[in-house]
Amino acid sequence: MSERDRLPLSFRAVARFYARTGELDLTALRIKSWVDDTLEAFLDDAYGAIEAELEAELGYEDIDFRYETKLTLPVELTLGYLYRRALDDCDGYNPVTGEPTRSRGGAVRSLVDGTDPGRRERLRREASEQVEFVGRVERVARLCTEALLDGDMRDAINDAEFEDFETEPPLSDDERERVARIAQSTLRERVDAQMGRFPDAVREAYESAVAESNTHQADDEHFRTLMARALGEGGDGSGDGSSSVAETPADAVERIEAEYKFAEFDGEAGSLTAEEQGWPYCKTQYERVGVIYEGMIEMFRAADIAIEPAFEHAVVLAIVGAQVWLDDVDDFAADRAETQLTPVTAEYIVADDDQKAYDRVVEVSETYLDRAIEYAVDSESILTGIAAEYIYLSGDPSVLPGSSGRDD
Repeated sequence: MSERDRLPLSFRAVARFYARTGELDLTALRIKSWVDDTLEAFLDDAYGAIEAELEAELGYEDIDFRYETKLTLPVELTLGYLYRRALDDCDGYNPVTGEPTRSRGGAVRSLVDGTDPGRRERLRREASEQVEFVGRVERVARLCTEALLDGDMRDAINDAEFEDFETEPPLSDDERERVARIAQSTLRERVDAQMGRFPDAVREAYESAVAESNTHQADDEHFRTLMARALGEGGDGSGDGSSSVAETPADAVERIEAEYKFAEFDGEAGSLTAEEQGWPYCKTQYERVGVIYEGMIEMFRAADIAIEPAFEHAVVLAIVGAQVWLDDVDDFAADRAETQLTPVTAEYIVADDDQKAYDRVVEVSETYLDRAIEYAVDSESILTGIAAEYIYLSGDPSVLPGSSGRDD
């Protein structure tokens, strides 16, 4: 069933996860609906504040703003994981939706004491600890959502990539750039205000992750240069401080393998095991996306919300897998043209031919996603396991050279 393209992708992901693990948890699907509603409310609030600022700054009476991003998935998975904990700790009341539920071994509480007008409030009082927990979780999740958006917008502005800042009515290029700067500034102010309501450790966790992620950004130009040389487009490397002797394309390929594909960690690697640290592209992709989401998990912990290491591990590996299997595969042609080194463009440089490069991209992606699913099962986060299956089914490797579905 998971291989039938005519079925909804979400259903296929559930079927694939069930076929792999034997786990079928319909509650996880209901939780996904609650998470979607919560994230939509977060984004509506953030975008509403941006729209009000845009209207004041640009003089528009009514403007609709949206920002294209995939960064919120780890927040959604964490919300789902913590919603499940609150639900499991509460009997007869749903602390997420505020509705009576079926008691363990009993009837639906909403059908009990039907003539008692104070029934719902009494159930809420009985579940007060879980209700407070859900409120605290959502406050941290809102902060993480806006902080991630703020960081993503800031990177887009630094790279002069304004196409993801969408408005209705559409604006000119100059206005779009101004919109981007207003939107990011508004979010920055909101994030700072929210940070002030949490212990200092929450801010420290976020800033530490951002600082570590910036290390990868700083290496971007170096990797672009290596890629250009490997393709025979970037000179010999002499005289630019990166090599003391003339560098051939073959030399650059070897350096890509050593410095990008199999780069070694020189310090702590978060929750990654020694085996995982040796996987292809682990260090560079961990620094590219993994540290940000480990930082997000640490923000929850700093706010006194416990999260199992296995769940953290599942999220980090799923996001690394998604980065390669979705974004880098989809962007292969553009990244190749712009000498943007990614695991996908790297494989088409270091592999002997396109077929081997294609096979390695598939293998690398599956390695990260399969391990993410193992950790999701270990942490009883079925939603995360289904999400990893969804990521895999969403990929379209047929766009790559060497694919049997591509006519090269």
